[in-house]
Amino acid sequence: MTEKLSDTARKTVLEPLLETGWSMVEGRDAIQKTFTFDDFTEAFAWMTRAALWAEKWDHHPEWFNVYKTVEVTLSTHDVGGLSSLDAKLARKLDSL
Repeated sequence: MTEKLSDTARKTVLEPLLETGWSMVEGRDAIQKTFTFDDFTEAFAWMTRAALWAEKWDHHPEWFNVYKTVEVTLSTHDVGGLSSLDAKLARKLDSL
């Protein structure tokens, strides 16, 4: 079962993500990042690759796409905040 990140895990898991452009969402236990691409086709292709991983891991992002920009928010609704699944998906999204 997935659990909400402990204070210790938050420090070790979230700090590296914050250094790569992820930020905490104000008023929520979630992280967000905006990805910008050359055009809509590149953004949509990235979203498709991301969707395959999200489906494989059964952990789906909240996202919003306009033209070449994709805004992603990650939080684990089942635990009411951030879990290791969010960190795992964030790292994957950064690598795509």
